[in-house]
Amino acid sequence: MSQNTPQQRAKQPRSALAGPYGHPFHPILVTIPIGAWVASLIFDVIGLASDDPAPYVRGAWILIVIGLIGAVLAAIWGFLDYLQLGKGTDARRTATIHMSLNLGVTVLFIINLLVRLSADDHDEVSIVGFILSIVGLAALGVSGWLGGKLAYRYGVRVADERTQQEGFR
Repeated sequence: MSQNTPQQRAKQPRSALAGPYGHPFHPILVTIPIGAWVASLIFDVIGLASDDPAPYVRGAWILIVIGLIGAVLAAIWGFLDYLQLGKGTDARRTATIHMSLNLGVTVLFIINLLVRLSADDHDEVSIVGFILSIVGLAALGVSGWLGGKLAYRYGVRVADERTQQEGFR
């Protein structure tokens, strides 16, 4: 495969900041918002079942903040990978939808945080926030599926087959 093809270019890092060849940083960073936002939903569930939900309420919004910080970091490194995709390709279109969904989810969690922080009672689980978390995580699941398609079907930022053969000798 020639180094100049759109497919081969998509496997290469845009810069050293994007992570080395065959080991991009974006997939590592997405674990932060995914884990934090899933944990915030779990804290909501525990808070709904608890006699004293206050620590779980506070924990949930702290986890949402951690997820937002992680989402910004993941977006920066994801955009570096996005810039390597050839315009007009299925991979670029899929990545655009993936990116748009993630930006929408991030906005949804910002709204979620604002709803929780503006609530009159900070000792009770916000039902609106709880619903926003469920919707946001469902959209994040769709986006994650598209991210998996980019890596596992289209091979974006995945080492080419010649490099992969090293692991099967």
